[in-house]
This record gives sequence, structure tokens and C-alpha cells, in this order.
Amino acid sequence: MDRRSFLRTSALGGSAAAAATLAAPAYAQGKRTLTMVTTWPRGLAGVWDSVERFANNMTAATDGQITVEPKAAGELVGALEVFDAVTSGQADIYHGADYYFIGQHPSFAYFTAVPFGMTAPEIMTWYYGQDGMALHHELGEIFGIKSFIAGQTGAQGGGWFRNPINSADDIQGLKFRMPGLGGQVMAKLGASVQVLPGGEIYQALSTGALDATEWIGPWSDEKLGLQEIAKNYYPAGFHEPGAALSVACNLEVFNTLTPSQQKAFELSAADAHQHNYALFIANNGPALERLKSSGVQIQTFSDDIWEAFGRASQEVLAENMDDEIYAKIHNSAMNSMRSTSGWLSVSDSAYTTQRNRVLDAL
Repeated sequence: MDRRSFLRTSALGGSAAAAATLAAPAYAQGKRTLTMVTTWPRGLAGVWDSVERFANNMTAATDGQITVEPKAAGELVGALEVFDAVTSGQADIYHGADYYFIGQHPSFAYFTAVPFGMTAPEIMTWYYGQDGMALHHELGEIFGIKSFIAGQTGAQGGGWFRNPINSADDIQGLKFRMPGLGGQVMAKLGASVQVLPGGEIYQALSTGALDATEWIGPWSDEKLGLQEIAKNYYPAGFHEPGAALSVACNLEVFNTLTPSQQKAFELSAADAHQHNYALFIANNGPALERLKSSGVQIQTFSDDIWEAFGRASQEVLAENMDDEIYAKIHNSAMNSMRSTSGWLSVSDSAYTTQRNRVLDAL
């Protein structure tokens, strides 16, 4: 039995045993403070807003019975150590992008973003209207966590480059920052891929440790100062057409919350998710205009480059299909995306194209 199967069997077996021996759940009483470690520096535009929104929601929704104390990356554990901190019980909750944890299981990528995957509305449809949330729980519980999406950046930019990318050959040897399965796509195309947390990107780019990087979108990228170093920006990227952020609670801790507190956790995450999406969309347009005015060159990838991204993406997504839960999550997400996009393409997309055409002509 491989490690993933063993973990899943142990987790499910442990849950069954607990259910058989406990007459009733043992809920913790009184006011509690839960420690939340994060993958973000304190105050980082957009993503830290989601952290604060979730924490404030929990306090309000539980009438002060639960206080969530956020810890920025490095304050308790490093940015990429939060998963292990929560599964080991060192911290109660993490807030981050689940695709940082594909080393634990590649399926976690689907709860942030996968290359040539779902847009933000498509993710929301899958997660809240179909079986996305249930699959997130199923995957997390293998590792002893209870997971919910709790942020949404919308479509992320293709990245910042010192020089334009004119063909797929220009990616060869490029020292490029990109996490998740998108990073594996860039590696297939010859890039030297690095996975760095947000707080380390500016320095790596400025010192030449990186040749190029993606981060989030115009608003967050401007706040990070990437336009000070690289002047070629690609607003459209293949790797994160809609990127969710997540909160995950140690499962033993979650099970000590009362049913109303557990529901408060779920709803606090959902509110942080939709509020965060609105925040990014509201700020990205004005930020893009400021970037243009500052001399940033707005670029687009050619069709040939998009096709190279697409071919490599399909290879990467197919590599873990022999893993049962990966295949289950992949198939669910892709079937939902095809179904949803079929409707959106003849409704929302067609409408906005015509609306913009007509209004621009008036």
C-alpha cells in the first residue's frame, strides 16, 4: 500500500473507530483563540485582506466565542511550512493557496487553480453548486484537516519579463517563479522553475535570481513593486484562470467546535471568498491603467505560445491519473468546467462581447 492509500485508509478507519466509541461529540466550552498560520507576509495586498476577513468573520459569527489569531509567514512557521504545522497540531488553521501543497498530494492544485482549468465563476459553480466542496473535504481529511476555499483572486497574469516572449523557445532556460501544476508546465517547456512565497519574489527578481515571475494581478503586483524591475507584463496567463485561496483547520480541533461554530467556520470562509473576488476585480482595472501610465509594456502571448502551453498542460494534468482520488477530483472538475463553460460562452461571454462593441461605438 502506498503512502497516500495508507493515509486515506488510516484516516477513514480512525474516524469510524471514533464514531463507534463516542456516545456524543466532545465540544470544547468557553472562549477560545485559534492560531492561524499563513503563506503570506502581513499586509500583502489582496491575500492578507482575505486572512483578516475570515478572522473577523469568525469572531462576529460566534459572538466572540472564537478568536482567530493570524500569523504572517515567518512569524511562527515559514510560508511553505503551514500545511505541516496544522497537520501536526503546531497550529490550528492555515490560510494559503492549496497548490503550494502538491508535494503532499497533487489534487490540492484543483482547489487553487490548474493550467487550462476553471475561471472564478466556474470554480464557484463546481465548489458550491456541485461536489467541489465535498471533494475538498474528502482530500483534506486524508491528512487530518478540514478545508474550505476562502479567497479568490480571479484570473492571474501571465507574468513579468525583462524581455518579451516571442516564441516558446524564449522560455528555454528562463529562471521563472510559478507554483503548482502551472510550474510543471513551464518546466516541460524548458524553464528553470522556482517556487517562492510572495514575500521573497521582489528580492529574487531584483538580484537576478529570477529572470521573470508571475504573482497575482495588476493590483497585488503593483503593490509588490514588480514593475520597478521588469517592464513587460502579460495580463493573460494559462496557469491560473481563477485562483482560490483556502483555510484548513486541524480536524481534531474542528471536531471540538460546536455545530454552530463549525457552520460559522464554513460561512466565514465563503464570505471571505466572495468578498476577496470582488476586491481583486475592483482594484485590478485601475491598477492596470496606472501600470500603463508608468511605462509598463502590456504584452500578449502569440497563438503558437498558447498552443505550447496547452499541449504541455494536458501532459501534466494526465500524469497523476493512476491515483484514484486525483482522477476523481480531476474528472469532476473538468466535467463541471465543460458543462458550465458551454452555457457561459453563449450567454455571459456573448453578451459582454456585444455590449462592449455597441457601447464603444456610441
